[in-house]
Amino acid sequence: MKRPPAFAGHPRRNFIKSTALASAGLFLPAGLLEEFSSFFAPAPAVTSPVRVRGQVQAQGKGLGKVAVSDGRSVTTTQADGTYELVTDTSRPFVFVSLPAGYEIPTNAAGTANFYRTIQPGAKGEAQADFRLEPARAADTNHQFLVLADPQMQNSYETGLFQTQTIPDVQATLRAYTNAPTFGIGCGDLLFDDLSLYPDYEKGIQKLGIPFFQVIGNHDLDLKVRSDEASDRTFGRYFGPTYYSFNKGDVHYVVLDDVFFLGAGYIGYLHETQLQWLEGDLALVEKGKTVVVALHIPSSGTREKREGKAEAPLGNTLANRQELYRLLEPYRAHLMSGHTHESEHTFEGNRHEHVNGAVCGAWWSGPICWDGTPNGYSIYEVKGESLQWRYKSVGFEANHQMRLYAPGSEGSNPNELVANVWGWDPAWKVFWYEGADRKGAMTPRKGLDPLSVKLHTGDKLPERRPWVDPVPTDHLFYAPVSAAAKGVRVEATDRWGKSYSATLG
Repeated sequence: MKRPPAFAGHPRRNFIKSTALASAGLFLPAGLLEEFSSFFAPAPAVTSPVRVRGQVQAQGKGLGKVAVSDGRSVTTTQADGTYELVTDTSRPFVFVSLPAGYEIPTNAAGTANFYRTIQPGAKGEAQADFRLEPARAADTNHQFLVLADPQMQNSYETGLFQTQTIPDVQATLRAYTNAPTFGIGCGDLLFDDLSLYPDYEKGIQKLGIPFFQVIGNHDLDLKVRSDEASDRTFGRYFGPTYYSFNKGDVHYVVLDDVFFLGAGYIGYLHETQLQWLEGDLALVEKGKTVVVALHIPSSGTREKREGKAEAPLGNTLANRQELYRLLEPYRAHLMSGHTHESEHTFEGNRHEHVNGAVCGAWWSGPICWDGTPNGYSIYEVKGESLQWRYKSVGFEANHQMRLYAPGSEGSNPNELVANVWGWDPAWKVFWYEGADRKGAMTPRKGLDPLSVKLHTGDKLPERRPWVDPVPTDHLFYAPVSAAAKGVRVEATDRWGKSYSATLG
C-alpha cells in the first residue's frame, strides 16, 4: 500500500529512514518512553537570570489576578496589574493568559498578540507590559473556527488557499455575526517551506478575526540539531508554541506536541511544558470546560481501523496519560488535526475532535483520504457548552454527507452507502424510500468510494501519488433494491438537527 512519507518533501523528513533510535520509536510502547526521558528532556544550557517586570491594564487601570508566564513558571498580577517574574535567557517570550471579557489583541496580519519578546538590558532586567481593551460585546456566548492542516507547499497551493478556502470562511463569518469569533490554525500551516508564512498571514488577515496558531510537524525548522531550535521561525511570526487564554466561561490551552528528533518527530509533551500546564490549570476552577488545541491527536482509532497493533509515535501523543491526568478535574475537549480525516473519540471527561483538513489529501483533490471534504470546523459556545459542525469548502452549510448508489462499493454491491463525516455515536442515520422510513443504516468500517476512485493506484492522485484511501468508521450501509425510487438519507446530530441527501 502507498503510504505518505512522514516528512514528505525533505530528505531529512522521512521518519521511516531515520536513525536507529527514531526508528525504534516508531512503534515504541508509550510505557517504555520513560527509559528515554533523558533523551527527550530539554537540554541544559548556559543561561543568565532575567527579571521581568510589567503591568497588565485596560483603560488606564491595572487588572489583577491575570496569569503571566515565561512558558515555565506562572505568576498572577497584583491588584494594580503589576507582576514580576524571574526567568532566564533561555526563555524567548513572556505571555499573558488573556482574561475573558477583553478583546484579543492582534498583530498586523490578524494573528493573536498575547506575548512580548524578552529583551533584557545590561542589568539583566526586562519590561513587558500588556494593554487590553474591554470586549465590545459579552463573550459568554462566542464562536471559534478550527482550520487544521492548510499545509501549503508552493504558490499553486497558496493560491488555492487564497481563492477557495478564504472566501468560503469569509462567507461563513458573514453568517455568524451574532457573537465574538476567533480562529485556531491547528498546525501544519505550511508544508516545510517556511518562507510561505506571509502567504498564510495574508489569508488570515482577510478574515478579520483574531487567529491563534498551533505548531505542526511541517511548521518546523529542519536544519537544526535539536527540538529546542526547531520552532524559531514559527516563533518569529506567531510567538510561543504553547500558551492559554480565556473566552467567556471557557479556558483555552494551545500545546506543542511535536517533538523534533533531528531525523523525524514524535508526539510528545516535554517536561517544561507539562510543568507550565500544571501551573496554568491550577488557576482554573475544577469542573470547568477546558478546550485544548494540539496538532498530533492524543489518541485515535486509525491504526485499529488499519489492523495494526501499535500506533506510530508520529501519529499519537506518547505521554498522553500525563496530559489526561492534568485534565481529569475538567470537562475537556481536545482539538487536533494531522491525520487528514474526521474522527471523534470519547473517554471519561474527554472528547477529542480530529478535524478534517483544509487541504484535504494534500491539495490533490476535493476530499481527504477518508472521503471527508476539504474543509474546517465551526464551534459555537454557549456558557460552557459546545456545539459543532464541519463546513465543506465550496458547499452550503448543510452538506454533511455523500451518498453512493448500490454497486459503488465493491464488497457491498447491493447496498446504499452514506459517508457521514461529522458522525459520532450520538447521531442517528436513517434511509427513506419516498416518504417511507425504511430503517436505520448500519455503520461499518470501509473505504469511501470516491476516495477509492481518486486515490487508488501508483499514479493517483497525480499531485500526491503516495495518497491511498484509508478505512473509516463513518460509512453507513443499507440494502436498497435496484427498483427503489426517491431514496433519501437523513442524519440527525446529537442536538437534534437533521441533514438529508437524496440519491442521484
